[in-house]
Amino acid sequence: MSDSTGHNYIGGGRSAAGAVILRSLDATTGEPLPPSFVQATADEVDAAASAAAAAFPVYRSLSAERRAQFLDAIADELDALDDTFVAIVCRETALPAARIQGERGRTSGQMRLFAKVLRRGDFHGARIDRALPDRKPLPRVDLRQCRIGVGPVAVFGASNFPLAFSTAGGDTAAALAAGCPVVVKAHSGHMATAEGVADAIVRAAQRTGMPAGVFNMVYGNGVGEWLVKHPAIQAVGFTGSLKGGRALCEMAAARPQPIPVFAEMSSINPVLVLPGALQARGDLIAQDLAASVVQGAGQFCTNPGLVIGIRSAAFDAFVARLCQRMSDVAPQTMLNAGTLRSYCHGLDAWLAHPGLTRLAGPEQTGAQARAQVFKADASLLLTGDALLQEEVFGPATVVVEVADRAELMQALHGLRGQLTATLIGEPDDLLASTDILALLAHKVGRLLINGYPTGVEVCDAMVHGGPYPATSDARGTSVGTLAIDRFLRPVCFQNFPDALLPDALKNDNPLGIARLVDGAMTRERLA
Repeated sequence: MSDSTGHNYIGGGRSAAGAVILRSLDATTGEPLPPSFVQATADEVDAAASAAAAAFPVYRSLSAERRAQFLDAIADELDALDDTFVAIVCRETALPAARIQGERGRTSGQMRLFAKVLRRGDFHGARIDRALPDRKPLPRVDLRQCRIGVGPVAVFGASNFPLAFSTAGGDTAAALAAGCPVVVKAHSGHMATAEGVADAIVRAAQRTGMPAGVFNMVYGNGVGEWLVKHPAIQAVGFTGSLKGGRALCEMAAARPQPIPVFAEMSSINPVLVLPGALQARGDLIAQDLAASVVQGAGQFCTNPGLVIGIRSAAFDAFVARLCQRMSDVAPQTMLNAGTLRSYCHGLDAWLAHPGLTRLAGPEQTGAQARAQVFKADASLLLTGDALLQEEVFGPATVVVEVADRAELMQALHGLRGQLTATLIGEPDDLLASTDILALLAHKVGRLLINGYPTGVEVCDAMVHGGPYPATSDARGTSVGTLAIDRFLRPVCFQNFPDALLPDALKNDNPLGIARLVDGAMTRERLA
């Protein structure tokens, strides 16, 4: 890593015009960590957004291959971040070194994956309807469509994935792939981590000859509103709380020119444990489910926060085993003091609710999170009780026992939008659950069978999204290559001379991509 300055990244340079000094903290001890960081001023946020806007015409006009080379270079720089960097991330987040090393690989891997997307060319969405001058009663003009980047994108770093969902995370990778410069708002919980990653991106930009404003980053808790309201910003990527996401959506919608906010916000990720599975392997399911709930101190957006089963002796035994497993979990340090406070606040709300009872876990005291299991009356799901559907971010889950299958279906109807839903069942269970699966497909972005939702693969088929409040826009994903769609828009070119068309639409198909031509997919050159 290069020497730290704690200054904002603006247009290829560093800036520290502000007077507010910020410090990152050791997540375990609360001790301030070197260096200090300078909160961006309104003028610096304006300069960062303006630098991105100035870079946009140049960057979007680069070939897909040039942008792919940039993403590959970022990946190489991320892989080169050494053990000193890993140690900094560990101190800021209390996450173990093995987790950070794995996340570094995921972060560089998704950069390389988007480079592959650029090289294969399907992101262009090329469609061509050639002129039909002899068509009766009216001729058809030549119409050609492809997709281009929307413009500068504001990216808000996430707390729980300091690499894969932050400065060089999926939102940044997708935006850069789409041809959109970015302005990152660094997360206050890991500013030194953000600086190390930003340096890597800047080195990659310099190596590959990118325009200076292609990447910018600002520090400070109070700068997000300035960024979202800046007229140069054309889209926002956010991972965080429902409250934070809603606030950004309202700001963006109130602009003179409203812009989309792609926010991942809140999900309780229900797990349905079906009767046949309980009979066959209830103890193993309890063991594996407990491991999923407490993984990373429960600080995953796909953490299974709701477990539903049909009343039976086997379900009672499963719940008892789950409680035993959760009680055996040692206290864990969370990402920061604010995350622990939010966790404690959520547990207090559950404890105060007459419809919820704590089944396992000691009173939450001290500086570490303690695993918890609560039981909720089925009536809370049936009536759509808001508290039961609010995410408690940490190593806790709620068990709900329904009377029968009819009540199960009624309860599922009351669920809000989710990132995931899981069915644990034997083959006969699953074959008899097609109605459940059909219902859940309208509620979630990803359906799992006999797995656990806390693993999110970065690939073409992944959907990490879902209906509100899981996300602000269920048509996209924040993980996987479909994420590029959020930062592209279609443009139609009518009666253009071939020389003026984008390469994706030219007659001789210089990119060699598959295109929809007169209603049929082809890679052929056009006469």
